Formats: sequence, structure tokens, C-alpha cells
Amino acid sequence: MAQPKQPLYGGQAVIEGVMFVGQRTRVTAIRRKDQEIEFFEETDIKTPLWLKWLQKIPFIRGIVAILTAVAGGSKHMEFASERFDADTDGETEERPSSPASSKWAAVASIAAIAILSFIAGKIIFTAVPAFLASVFDPWVHNYFLRNIIEGAIKTALLLVYLWTIGQMPIIKRLFQYHGAEHKVINAFEAGDPLTVEHVRQHSRFHYRCGSSFLVFTILTGVILYSFIPYSSVWERVLDRIVLLPVVIGVSYEVLRLTNACRNIPLLSWLAYPGLWLQALTTREPDDDQIEVSIAAFQRMRELDKRDTIEKVW
Repeated sequence: MAQPKQPLYGGQAVIEGVMFVGQRTRVTAIRRKDQEIEFFEETDIKTPLWLKWLQKIPFIRGIVAILTAVAGGSKHMEFASERFDADTDGETEERPSSPASSKWAAVASIAAIAILSFIAGKIIFTAVPAFLASVFDPWVHNYFLRNIIEGAIKTALLLVYLWTIGQMPIIKRLFQYHGAEHKVINAFEAGDPLTVEHVRQHSRFHYRCGSSFLVFTILTGVILYSFIPYSSVWERVLDRIVLLPVVIGVSYEVLRLTNACRNIPLLSWLAYPGLWLQALTTREPDDDQIEVSIAAFQRMRELDKRDTIEKVW
């Protein structure tokens, strides 16, 4: 009898912890100053039917996945930041409860700010390389070569940015938790026991990582923009911004393809650029960080199973 297919889990690193996303739950575990592990849990998450429909449409589902991930993760990032600050200041008292309407208004505001910040960042990261690359236009007339230059500038800016922020102690630890997140998922997908000893042996790189997605947006842009002529630098920048949803949608499908081909000889190399970038966005975690990541994953799985059983009954 065929074994049931395991769901694909994802997550993200937060300040002093990890968030994992299940089928109907989101769980964050952080390491408090007193070394205790604290959880923030969302259960019985319901996805509207119209959103489920959009999540099945190729090229559109990528944009939906990115925006929902940013919005959903914003509450967990806020939780980790608040608890980290509270621990640092020695403040452990609970916050006063708020009416349900105020709570949902706050959640909506946080999600909206996170989405707008993401969009603004993508626009800036798209526009600045286009402006810089336009300096070479008088000497380079081939659109494809121009886009290669633009892609090289964008890659250089990305690498410099990631390397620079990676020197900050708090970001170094964030990248360590990012590595711990990948190790736990790799161990789970390999069928290994989720113990610190077993998880530590797995790679800190993963094919479905958002870092890989960043690389694919650059490569996709180089190809796609080559078919779009322009007559001025402002038209060039505008074209890039207008086509940004298309680039995101195509890049997401490429990311899915590389994950599907990860075990196929000759095709597995498609994911290598994204894996190389993860050398900057992840660090080897210590045992305590792996323990936090395991705790978050196991709690997510536990709540996911409970919600599924309750839904059936």
C-alpha cells in the first residue's frame, strides 16, 4: 500500500526563534532570556474560498503565496520582537487583553504594513539597478546585454546588502535560526528522528527557500525584460515596475520546478544559484537553536493533527 504523501512545510526565522507553517496552523518558538522556550500559536486558520482558488492558478499563485506569507508572518515577527525586547529589559508581565475588534484591527494593520513594506522594497530594488544600468546604454545597444548588466548590478547590490547586514550580531543569529529551520525540514523530509543529534547532520540549505526565489527573480528579469523595448530610462524603470508581478509569478513557478527536479540528474543544477545564495542567508546553528526549531516544528505538527481530527469530527 502506498504511503500517504507528506505535506510540504515551510517557515522562517524570527528574532531568537523560528516560525513554522502547517496546513491549518502557524507556530513560533523563541528562546527567552531565562532559557525557557515560549510559543506563539495560530490554530484553525481558515483560507477563504476565493484565495484557495487563486492559490491553484499557475503564475498567480506565486504572488498570492508571497503576499500571504508576508502578511501571516508579520504577527509572528512582532511577537518575537516584543518578547525579545521584554526579555532584554527584564519585563515579563503580560500585556492587557484587548477587545476582539481591536485585536483584529491591529492584526490587519500589521499585515498591511508588512505587505506595503515588501512591495516598496521590491520596487526600490527593481528601480535602482535599472537607473544604474542606464549609464551603460550609450555604449551597449543590445537589449539582452543591457539586461545582463542590469542583472549583474542587481546581483552585486543583493550580495553586498546581505553580506553587510550579516555582520550585525542580531542578524547573524537570525541567519543561524534560518539554518536551523532548514535543517529541521530536511531531517523531517528525509524521515530522520527530530533530535538535535540527527537534525544537526543535515544541510542548512533547502531548495524551497525564499533566498532561492530572490535569485530566480533576477534571472527571470534578465530574460523577460529583453523582449520589452524602451526609449528612455524612465520608461525602462516603469516597465520594470509594471512587470514586477509577472517576474514574481514566473520566478515562483521556476522555484517549484527546481524543487520537483532536485533528485533528477542534470536538472538538479537549476537550483544551484539559489543554494549558493543561502551561503549568505544562513549560518550553522548551535544546539540550542536547533532545539528551538525542533520545538516549533513539533508543536506545529501536533496542533495541525489536532485541528485536522477536530475538523473531521
